[in-house]
Amino acid sequence: MNAWLQNIWEEVGRPLFLRPRRVQFAALCTRVQDGQDQVLLITSRDTKRWIIPKGWPIDGLSGAETALQEAWEEAGVRADAVHDEPIGQFTYDKILKDGSAQPVLTNVYRISVRALADDFPEADQRERSWFSPAEAATLVQEPELQDLLRKL
Repeated sequence: MNAWLQNIWEEVGRPLFLRPRRVQFAALCTRVQDGQDQVLLITSRDTKRWIIPKGWPIDGLSGAETALQEAWEEAGVRADAVHDEPIGQFTYDKILKDGSAQPVLTNVYRISVRALADDFPEADQRERSWFSPAEAATLVQEPELQDLLRKL
């Protein structure tokens, strides 16, 4: 390979193919209503598509604790229980403000919801609603998250 091609590969091609993944933690918030499992979905702030609460690691908190914090901030979740081990993961490309895509690996923690607060940090920025797992799977865009919801 000549020097010019080698330089293009090292400076452009290789970083595109070997981009490191960032990690987020997500909350799969569930409840039982009339004997049926339900999943809480929220809307994203910008595109208003249906998602589950998620966010970047928080210093001093475990993945499960971070997921619980995000569930509070984004959806007003008050939990009965948080499972310490992730129940699965999904990947997606987060579109950054500069228009570039950042690949993200998201670990998902199940949270049993006791109640939803009316007043929470992002209450005026998002909608939230309960769905059956099968219906939730049709509303989210990420294929791996769809599969995770169908397995509930």
